[in-house]
Amino acid sequence: AAREMKERVAAMIGPAAEQVWFGTFHSLAARILRRHAECVGLKPNFTILDTDDQLRLIKQLMEVAGLDPKRFPPRAILASISRWKDKALTPDKVSPSEEMELAEGSGADIYRQYQNRLRELNACDFGDLLLHNLTIFNAHPDILAEYHGRITHLMVDEYQDTNVTQYLWLRLLAQKGRNLCCVGDDDQSIYGWRGAEIANMLKFQEIYPEAEVIRLEENYRSTGHILDAASAVIAHNETRLGKSLFTSHDQGEKIRVCGYWDGAGEARAVGDRIESLIRYGETRYNDIAVLVRAGFQTREFEERFIKIGLPYRVVGAKFYERQEIRDAIAYLRVIAQPADDLALERIINTPRRGIGNATIQTIRQLASIRGIPMLAAAEVLLTTDELKPAAKRNLSDIINAFIRWRSQAESLSHPELAMTVLDESGYTGFWQNQKTPEAEGRLENLKELVNAMGDFDNLEGFLEHIALVMDGDNTSGEGEVTLMTLHAAKGLEFDTVFLPGWEEGLFPSQRTLDEKGGSGLEEERRLAYVGITRARRRLQISWASSRRVHGLWQSAIPSRFMAELPRDALIEETEQGMSGVGRDTINTDFSRLTPSASGGYGPGWSRLKQRRLEGLEAARPPGEHSPGLTGQSEFSDGDRVFHQKFGNGNVISVEGDKLAIAFDMAGEKRVVASFVSLVRKGE
Repeated sequence: AAREMKERVAAMIGPAAEQVWFGTFHSLAARILRRHAECVGLKPNFTILDTDDQLRLIKQLMEVAGLDPKRFPPRAILASISRWKDKALTPDKVSPSEEMELAEGSGADIYRQYQNRLRELNACDFGDLLLHNLTIFNAHPDILAEYHGRITHLMVDEYQDTNVTQYLWLRLLAQKGRNLCCVGDDDQSIYGWRGAEIANMLKFQEIYPEAEVIRLEENYRSTGHILDAASAVIAHNETRLGKSLFTSHDQGEKIRVCGYWDGAGEARAVGDRIESLIRYGETRYNDIAVLVRAGFQTREFEERFIKIGLPYRVVGAKFYERQEIRDAIAYLRVIAQPADDLALERIINTPRRGIGNATIQTIRQLASIRGIPMLAAAEVLLTTDELKPAAKRNLSDIINAFIRWRSQAESLSHPELAMTVLDESGYTGFWQNQKTPEAEGRLENLKELVNAMGDFDNLEGFLEHIALVMDGDNTSGEGEVTLMTLHAAKGLEFDTVFLPGWEEGLFPSQRTLDEKGGSGLEEERRLAYVGITRARRRLQISWASSRRVHGLWQSAIPSRFMAELPRDALIEETEQGMSGVGRDTINTDFSRLTPSASGGYGPGWSRLKQRRLEGLEAARPPGEHSPGLTGQSEFSDGDRVFHQKFGNGNVISVEGDKLAIAFDMAGEKRVVASFVSLVRKGE
């Protein structure tokens, strides 16, 4: 981007462009730091460490300090240090409260040792580039004055995404001339989770009262209805500068707001709509995007697109190609087929359990010599002295675990078995301990994997399905539909955009609401604004009234953002028997519904476990019909009902406390009335 900008400026002003500094915050800061490295104890040829080297250094320091990496994951400690650097906090400025949150109060000490070791290595990390600049400018006014003379005008793009350190760096450089031009959109500040500080934008006029504010309100991308929707939603945020968007385009197509009984129906409808648009020449595959709040949501769309032969690409990794999904599948493959050596090698020491390469090589050699699977070879080795005692003990633990899981496969459903394996193997705990946004996303993907298993009769059928899905070649000479998260879509635009999963707890994210409260809600709303404004001509927003969570159906209500859309810009479409998404339906007191961090109205592992503990009655959302347990059913033939496992259906016949129900997705089943609730008309 910097190179392209330099070329454009050179075309306008000629050779003088060579005198202009173009670059990111970090590249320009590195340029300054190399000229003054001695001021912070470095040499000009310092090394910038990548993440792997940073982690290796943290692990070394933890070992010296006697900190258990299982209790205090190195990656989490490194993430905290990076967060402190984004806030311009050197080790001596970390508050006691923040210090206590990390490694039982050892966080700042590890940070201090880390900085000292970097200096000894003549190295720095990414966050140091700007932080060292601040140290130099504050400690050496003469150096800062030099740059005041050298840099008289500063121009910044995407200012809403700057963090505290970047803000302070700019403020120091602009201190004298105060010739600072910042371009940004506070309504698109969506990276708070990685350090962006929206206050930098909101307080700009307070800090620079002489600044002229130019509102760029004409939108050249979207039609009128799309802009009306975006403006109506974002207007509910209180902390914003405010602007009135307009366009020279006509109003265009109205926005489709669609409701579906479940996530599979939503994916099916989106696929059908895309096929129709392509068939009638309305758009091209390359001009279509499906934008989701969380990465795990791509799974149902990927499977549907593969089934109908619709070409697509996933920004990032496709669902079944993600590291954590491949690891989980490898565990399940070994249970289903103990002779699967490739799967065993992938996870025998994942997460790390003290089974090193030498042990694995010994197992592999014996398996080859005897012509037996590696798992069988490992069992043989346990009866010998070929392995060191620690390796033998660790190997015994995982082999016994697989024996136990195979026996449990006879009594547990395959989704329950998967949850058991992920928990008992330590794999879920491994990612939980990382305490990073990336790890949270991986945990959500693992939950979605368990959800997917509920659609199959047994483990073998599920594994066969995955093999076929991963072997599918969904490419096309006509381009591909793009599947990506809303965060990844910022800055892009598409002719046609689908925004699925607009349900409370999913979007806005319940985790964000629990952790950040009102500010989190406003950032989620800005994310909705970003999603809406990615569309040029055509937009469809949808929600599902129920989704499968670990084999059980969980009901949902439309996102509060639905109620904020302007009715005259919408066309509402719902599956037969469902209500619309008008204000009468979803104008709910969300502050009353918002649960504590231990609960949730959106999909979540903790909520499922809590429901199992509290029993079925607690599993029903407030206000749902709760049939008695007297043995006499309160249902009648033809009633529309909801079952936690099988979803929605219609009662065919009633026999005491037993019901015969024709379920929409699961077919005809005979169930106990106690596990069923009535669906009121309009739901």
